[in-house]
Amino acid sequence: MKLLSFIIPCYNSQDYLDRCISSLLVEGEEIEILIINDGSSDQTGMIAEDYEAKYPSMVKVVHQQNLGHGGAVNTGISHASGFFVKVVDSDDWVDRKAYQKILATLKKLITEDAPVDMVVSNFVYEKQGKKHRKVMKYDRNFPEDRIFTWDDIQSFRKGQYILMHSIIYRTNLLKDCQFRLPEHTFYVDNLFVFKPLEKVERIYYVNADFYRYFIGREDQSVNEKVMIARIDQQLKVNKLMIDGLEMEEIVSPKLRQYMLNYLEIITVISTILLIRSKQEENLQKKKELWKYIKEKDMELYNTIRYGVMGRLMNIPGYLGRSITVSAYKVSRKIVGFN
Repeated sequence: MKLLSFIIPCYNSQDYLDRCISSLLVEGEEIEILIINDGSSDQTGMIAEDYEAKYPSMVKVVHQQNLGHGGAVNTGISHASGFFVKVVDSDDWVDRKAYQKILATLKKLITEDAPVDMVVSNFVYEKQGKKHRKVMKYDRNFPEDRIFTWDDIQSFRKGQYILMHSIIYRTNLLKDCQFRLPEHTFYVDNLFVFKPLEKVERIYYVNADFYRYFIGREDQSVNEKVMIARIDQQLKVNKLMIDGLEMEEIVSPKLRQYMLNYLEIITVISTILLIRSKQEENLQKKKELWKYIKEKDMELYNTIRYGVMGRLMNIPGYLGRSITVSAYKVSRKIVGFN
């Protein structure tokens, strides 16, 4: 068994795939790099095959028809032979020094027969055109140098969450719960870090700036204009998160509160994008979203709707929407939203 499987979902990634793959290569055969070529029409498949030919014991390429990011991650999980698994987007990379610390930690956990369900590390926003790099750290939230549970965590501040870039899962955790992401859908990384959490019991935090999250391209899926154009995709994921949250089944009060907070921020993002679009059709979708939550779970609705963020998102009228947008712009600067 490999120590760690990296899944790289790729779609027309020829311009940055080299940087991603090369950052993951190490000596030995303890890791595997699964490059999932998701129906690319450029040179992505050829670049991937070149790496497979050079590093046949480490790199494996899977070509498939386009299924979207979620479909590519599903394929990667099904092929993963590592004890642990991590998704790395094809335009991102990892820090070499932190990488060694991560590998040493994973080896230690397995050698000491102390497997964990999830390993968390820091990530860095590599924002295009910005000299200052924002680092998402968890040293004030998680204990260091020991295995812990959700009951041991400290509260998260607004805008601070466990993102896909932060986590390494135990592979069999995902396989045993038959975890799958929806195909042909953007923004499924939110589901990737939300749905499995209630299955996670043992956690380990590595205080290292491991993952480098490249952000700021105009065509990037998280660019605000792109997100507004794909708002139905965001709403689909938002509703799937609502559907998947069964509060009574979450034993840990701290995990329950964390998942509520995470769902709140995703709903706030959906709402602000609908408002920012300035389209009457999308303002109607905003009402439908909040109605959807209310009909699904009244307790959940009351918690989100009548919190500070929920009240701010639902100030009525044109003036109310202007206040909401102004507050969002301030939050974006303070918290670091894209």
